[in-house]
Amino acid sequence: MNADFFSAIEDIEKEKGIPRQYMYDKIHQAMLAAFRKDNPESADNVVIEMVEEKKKIDMYTIMDVVEEVEDPATQLHVDAAKNYNKRAKVGGQIKVPVETKKFGRIAAQAAKQVIIQGIREAERGIVYEEFTSKEHEILTGVVHRIDPRNGNVIIKISSNSEFTEATLPANEQIKDEVLTEGERIKVYVVEVRNSTRGPQVLISRTHPGLVKRLFELEVPEIFDGVVEIKSIAREAGSRTKIAVWSNQAEVDPIGSCVGPKGARVNVIVDSLGGEKVDIVKYSEDIESYVAAALAPAEVISVSQLEDGKSCRVIVPDNQLSLAIGKEGQNARLAAKLTGYKIDIKPESEA
Repeated sequence: MNADFFSAIEDIEKEKGIPRQYMYDKIHQAMLAAFRKDNPESADNVVIEMVEEKKKIDMYTIMDVVEEVEDPATQLHVDAAKNYNKRAKVGGQIKVPVETKKFGRIAAQAAKQVIIQGIREAERGIVYEEFTSKEHEILTGVVHRIDPRNGNVIIKISSNSEFTEATLPANEQIKDEVLTEGERIKVYVVEVRNSTRGPQVLISRTHPGLVKRLFELEVPEIFDGVVEIKSIAREAGSRTKIAVWSNQAEVDPIGSCVGPKGARVNVIVDSLGGEKVDIVKYSEDIESYVAAALAPAEVISVSQLEDGKSCRVIVPDNQLSLAIGKEGQNARLAAKLTGYKIDIKPESEA
């Protein structure tokens, strides 16, 4: 029976990745819990010996050998003691084997709960460690369930061999994107928290980090560090502006991101449900950077204002609405991208 027990512990280690020593500690706790249920008065003088090499587990109570027994829970008469050890003498101690199969039903249930709880805690710990390493990364998940009441979507995500479920709240979903059960989608891991119910993985489809990671996956020059993403401004489901820069003069950062015939950026646009993506060239020169950020509008001039955080932009009259964008979106994203307040004026007013 002990050999089977040790084999089971090995199987748990292989299948669930729970270290053997951790399980031995939990078994130790479980056996103590079971003993204390049936023998509360002897709880402090019990010893468990677990020898992995011999595949053997023994449980003993340490008893004082006496001439006259006053406390049966901790003392044993010398004559009875010699049944366990012929050398037993008054004033000494002996180990009396405990037959664990005689534990009562409640005691056995207590032991079982300690072991089950230990396995659950270990599994949660393994899942937490695995997904913590994936913070700020993209994972592919499967839509498991859609809550019709609040629009939240339960996504089953995996990392290596570990699986867990995460909730994609309605406010973290791309606007007007329709998800269906069984569909595979990419999600961005914002944060992993360790709660009393186990690991809680916070995911998003609207986070700018999703766009950044998608470009890293699709554009080798970004992955290799030749092209760098300097800034991202995003209004999920509608439009994203991304500023890129190359540390090698011969490498075109925008061309690298767009790809041959737009192949690279098109993959990203598809992953984002058709969201428009403007790729602009980053510049240390703020006038050039702001002018590029307002694309596709043409810009006549950009001048920094005295506060150092704002600039005035002059555009042709026929480019004003394009520079501002629908409901001010183009100007708003350009301001987010550059970190500057942008005041746009038509050429006629300037």
